[in-house]
Amino acid sequence: MSPAIEAVAGIVGLVIGSFVALVVDRLPRHESILTPPSHCIACSASIKPYDNIPVVSYAILRGRCRACGTRTPPRDASVKLATGVLFVLLAWRASSVWSLPAFCVFGAALLAISLIDAVHMRIPTAIVYATIALEVPLLVLASAGSHRWSALLGVLVAGAVAFAVFFAIYFAVPKGIGFGDVRLGGLCGGLLGWIGYREVLVGFLISILVAGIPAAVLLAMGKVHRKTRIPFGPFLAIGTLITMLFGPAIVHAWGSV
Repeated sequence: MSPAIEAVAGIVGLVIGSFVALVVDRLPRHESILTPPSHCIACSASIKPYDNIPVVSYAILRGRCRACGTRTPPRDASVKLATGVLFVLLAWRASSVWSLPAFCVFGAALLAISLIDAVHMRIPTAIVYATIALEVPLLVLASAGSHRWSALLGVLVAGAVAFAVFFAIYFAVPKGIGFGDVRLGGLCGGLLGWIGYREVLVGFLISILVAGIPAAVLLAMGKVHRKTRIPFGPFLAIGTLITMLFGPAIVHAWGSV
């Protein structure tokens, strides 16, 4: 990808990050993500368009509401910045400009899911289904543009297998993972299946390692016990994102060992 495309991806990421922050804030409270428009939580004053420029407005206003001066939570600016950085990384590593929209939408969805699951211990079904609805046409577009029609078969096969494996784990150990993890596992498996079957294995192995190592350390330190619930969604997202960025390189290095 050219630096120009990466720059555009970063700007788009900041804008999409505003929506991600809105979803993370309102969806757990069962509030509409459409109305009311952005406003100050303290004084309910509507945020003007010139005060709603991602990250820039936060820096200019020093993290305060222009109307009442109340400090606004830094989380929103952090989410916007993280989304922008993620989009730049995805543009940097994308093998084709055709796949970039699908990867960026998926990355934004994983970020929202991770933040909600980490705090509220649940994966919103609405985000999963909305992501599927968006990813289907975007992956078809990516396959058409890159002439990789067979990759769509990988989406179906890997997604179905991943869903079945996670469902089996959920059925065998119902308190081990939630059904939201089953849906997310199938979703991640499908996206990674578009890249390649070996990347699916890499993504899930990374997720298990990323989740297992901190859990083992905390268990050894006595901070948690064996029945402590730990959200798996963020770790699954991390493994998937790492594979989206570096999966082919990891597979190549793995095959060279």
